[in-house]
Amino acid sequence: MTASADLAMVNLDSSDPAGHAAFYHEALGWEVTHSQPEYAMISSGGVSIGFGLVEGYRPPSWPDETGDKRYHLDLYVDDLAAAEEKFVAAGASKPAFQPGGERWVVLLDPIGQPFCICPRPQG
Repeated sequence: MTASADLAMVNLDSSDPAGHAAFYHEALGWEVTHSQPEYAMISSGGVSIGFGLVEGYRPPSWPDETGDKRYHLDLYVDDLAAAEEKFVAAGASKPAFQPGGERWVVLLDPIGQPFCICPRPQG
């Protein structure tokens, strides 16, 4: 099957779009291409992540098997421990529940949205 579309952008709800974009700029090294209190965006290689203000936004609980399914980002990193340290220093937190063992680490971004860091595949 040939692709009929290309991913251009993912938009995420946020309680702090500018802060959210700043965190992922630090985490991914992507350029902040727009930053205002109500909307911010980072971009790299023709793909963007946007962060839109949602009044009363509440992050999901972690873990919450009874809640609605929400997105999360998986980020490849070269060194799991070094990346964890960097992201926590940038404002992430590490919840107690860690289902990945040595395969990945779940972190919460500064607004409480879970994301995973995973060792970059070798080869």
